[in-house]
Amino acid sequence: MEGLENMAFISNAVSLVTYFYGYMNFSLTKSANTLTNFMGTSFLVALFGGLISDTYLSRFKTCVLFGCIELLGYAALTVQAHFDQLRPPPCQGLAISQTTQCQAADSGQAAILFTGLYLVAFGTSGVKAALPSLGADQFDERDPKRSSFFNWFLLSFTAGAIIGVTFIVWISTNQGWDWAFGVCTVAVLVSIMVLSMGKSLYRNNVPKGSPLLRIIQVFAVAIRNRKLPQPGIEDELHEVAGVHNEILPRTDQFRFLDRAAIEHTSDDGSTSVNLGPWRICTVTQVEETKIIIRMLPIILSTVFMNTCLAQLQTFTVQQSTTMNTHVLGIKMPGSSIPVIPLVFMFIFIPIYDCVFVPIARKINGIPTGIRYLQRIGVGLVLSAISMAVAGVVETRRKSVAREHGMVDSLQPLPMNVLWLGYQYSIFGLADMFTFVGLIQFFYEESSAGMKSLGTAISWCSSAFGYYLSSVVVDVVNKVSGGWLDNNNLNRDKLDYFYWLLAGMSVVNFGVYLVCASWYRYKKVEVIYKEENHAEGKQVEMLNAV
Repeated sequence: MEGLENMAFISNAVSLVTYFYGYMNFSLTKSANTLTNFMGTSFLVALFGGLISDTYLSRFKTCVLFGCIELLGYAALTVQAHFDQLRPPPCQGLAISQTTQCQAADSGQAAILFTGLYLVAFGTSGVKAALPSLGADQFDERDPKRSSFFNWFLLSFTAGAIIGVTFIVWISTNQGWDWAFGVCTVAVLVSIMVLSMGKSLYRNNVPKGSPLLRIIQVFAVAIRNRKLPQPGIEDELHEVAGVHNEILPRTDQFRFLDRAAIEHTSDDGSTSVNLGPWRICTVTQVEETKIIIRMLPIILSTVFMNTCLAQLQTFTVQQSTTMNTHVLGIKMPGSSIPVIPLVFMFIFIPIYDCVFVPIARKINGIPTGIRYLQRIGVGLVLSAISMAVAGVVETRRKSVAREHGMVDSLQPLPMNVLWLGYQYSIFGLADMFTFVGLIQFFYEESSAGMKSLGTAISWCSSAFGYYLSSVVVDVVNKVSGGWLDNNNLNRDKLDYFYWLLAGMSVVNFGVYLVCASWYRYKKVEVIYKEENHAEGKQVEMLNAV
């Protein structure tokens, strides 16, 4: 399902800016911002999908439901792309200086576009929240194959993306956008059918209540008990075996929340635990809340990397439209440029999982080869390098335009599009480290009752990155006097913008190091019961993980 669904999603992520600009008559800046807002929503609403999955539906049902919503969105976009009256008159073939004369989409046309877009965004967000957790749930807690699953999940993600940015982008360029959206519709439909075929085989989670409600209860009870003395020993705190047979031992961070688990005593000195969840919480519930708080600095310190990714997905595609796109005698659509980092990822993911991880595991004894936060850090360093390389390549591209007197020309520059592959390749490696590192970190560190929500939180890094991207572009334009304010990249200062992003990425990495050093990995005590048939007794076993 991931391969097919992502084939549809990524093909649009890399090429919709061209559809907005060339077919909906949006300006270059509006096209870029519309795409980044769409992408940001696709990842942010994953929080809703995660809550639905953990609270009401199983992960399987969540994937099917939201997949159907995504299907409706692609169907709406297909209908609009097919009928000319649902789009503004074409405005292609004009000189760059005349593009402001194009007729804008009317309110009805815009309504159809944004309805389709955000149905896709809402649908894919639920799939993104529940699908990784559904796959990881099929492995036992201590099974080392669960760590490999996330790498192979990324490989499926990448394989689908490769097909999307080549085959589907080729269809949109040569056969029309209605055909491209139509193929996306069929792909999502088939992905839902394929997932449903395995319904009887899956190990499904049973929702045990809202994790968000449990977090709110902790804060509410802690505030209610704020005048009580700080508990000194863990025996003073309330704990029972959780609904997921998982107990989180008390930690010494955010100790003010421990007041939510203080046991109340009656007048005769006996302990009373027959209180509602709004009067007393368990230690596990308190620690569940602490985990979310500890995760926040990590997620915030990885946001800027996704801001850089958003810039590559928008401005790099526009750069490619000004360059020679013939590769080995074949004309390569600019929207297919992301195939370069995807191919790098497709090659290196198996090498990482089958070669690097086993060697690293023998050296340091860590099942995943390196810890999640170390893996994320490597990705952040590579993303900063990628931005610096992007600045150098853009400087070279503009110099070629000036040397050949083609600053205002619509003809392709005598510079091959593969020059953009340098920045994209490095960022592809960065994504390989950070993407899986984040998803696995939030899945493994989340408590048993909020695995889908934890996975959804990892996608929030991408969401905030895309939203921040729009803000960064607007702020830079205002402060710089219009570095990116023209519809002509040959006159813009995109190279300055890339260098600015590189410098900010270095600062962001420093912040991440501080946050990662402060973070404490969770410790879990898992309760399970084994039947002793010889004595007819239940033997409770407590394992510290």
